Amino acid sequence: MMDGPALRYSKLGYVSLNVTDVTRSRNFYEKILGLEFNGLGSDGEVFLRCSADHHNIVLHPSPRAGLRRLAWQMESERDIDRIVEIARAWQFPVKEVSAAECEDLGQGRTIRFTEPLTSAHMEYYCRRRDQDTMAFEPTVAKIQRLGHVVLRTPDYKRAVGFFRDVLNFPISDTIDGRTTFMRCFPNPFHHSLGIGLGPNRALHHVNFMVSDIDDIGRAFWRMQKNDVPIVFGPGRHPPSDSIFLYFTDPDGITCEYSFGMEEFPEINARPPRLLEPIPSSIDDWDCPPPRFNPVDIASEELILVSEVPTN
Repeated sequence: MMDGPALRYSKLGYVSLNVTDVTRSRNFYEKILGLEFNGLGSDGEVFLRCSADHHNIVLHPSPRAGLRRLAWQMESERDIDRIVEIARAWQFPVKEVSAAECEDLGQGRTIRFTEPLTSAHMEYYCRRRDQDTMAFEPTVAKIQRLGHVVLRTPDYKRAVGFFRDVLNFPISDTIDGRTTFMRCFPNPFHHSLGIGLGPNRALHHVNFMVSDIDDIGRAFWRMQKNDVPIVFGPGRHPPSDSIFLYFTDPDGITCEYSFGMEEFPEINARPPRLLEPIPSSIDDWDCPPPRFNPVDIASEELILVSEVPTN
């Protein structure tokens, strides 16, 4: 465990994805999933949002689809300084993002490093004080926010320990030996990050939280009408008590709609629960078994560190 003040997060700010056909993926995320287009970046990336933020999903053209990076909005620049201290203490190369790129992203100070136990490229940023807030107008679904991501790694136990003890992600619940659900403190939602055991380091899914249970039912039929594969659901997750539906984008990246989720107080939160590794710990509506196909985490952005040091 690192000494010093605890990190404080606002939320999972955005997820950046590599996609093989930007036009096709933009159409899916905008017209089928229900995000709002908010411009193009200098390298042809597409900015999409489901909140008053500048973006919550970024689509980058790439010959190979997968997770490009995860971006966490911190409460203050002090938290950015603290992240830099942690990364250097663990000997992770840290990249300070240029002022020009921060301007393109509509963000304040921004830093990045690669977390080697999941291979995920992590970004930490502060909201720019002069950033205009623009109301998000829902279309095909009443999306409230970008909710969470789940990653898979063969270093599952060490990754959970690192995020819990060093990066200040309290554990909400664990499906024994399979998946741990964690929240970026003091964000109240049951999980903003899930870490699961898997044979390779991969993105399992990206979640969007909706405000109306009817959005789950409407999406079930909308996906079928548009030949979008449904991989799991609808059902209800016992750990978070949320109703879910999973489906895939044109590159096979799994997305989730969820409605309802347990929220935790900052102080005196309940202790985490340990659930059995059985189907009813994942879904208590007894829907057909899932057909997830996690996609790789891209490795071209930063040099990877082979493993977390043992200090």
